[in-house]
Amino acid sequence: MPKVILHVDGTTVEQEVEENANLVVLAGIKEFPKLKFGCGMGKCTRCTCRVINGSEGLDPPNWKEQNILGEKLKEGYRLTCQLYIQQDIEISQENIKIKPPRKRGTIMTR
Repeated sequence: MPKVILHVDGTTVEQEVEENANLVVLAGIKEFPKLKFGCGMGKCTRCTCRVINGSEGLDPPNWKEQNILGEKLKEGYRLTCQLYIQQDIEISQENIKIKPPRKRGTIMTR
């Protein structure tokens, strides 16, 4: 089973998870404490993390991450709601200040 190390709010959580686990799903059912998350759908950015070690075991960023994180992907940022853990990984949610892109409204004309 892969081991996840999470740095958040000045603490470190180390926990084994089932292969192919999604950390936001586990946090939602109280099986992965301390993880910050919100919508679970790749829209709100509350679950943003920076991958410290183990990025090679993750799938490439999907279109949601590309849209939300853009250039931050090159700095190792990912959305935990979009990650499925295959192998050991170390992530941090310390001092992350990423906001979702503004929604573009539709202009109604008569």
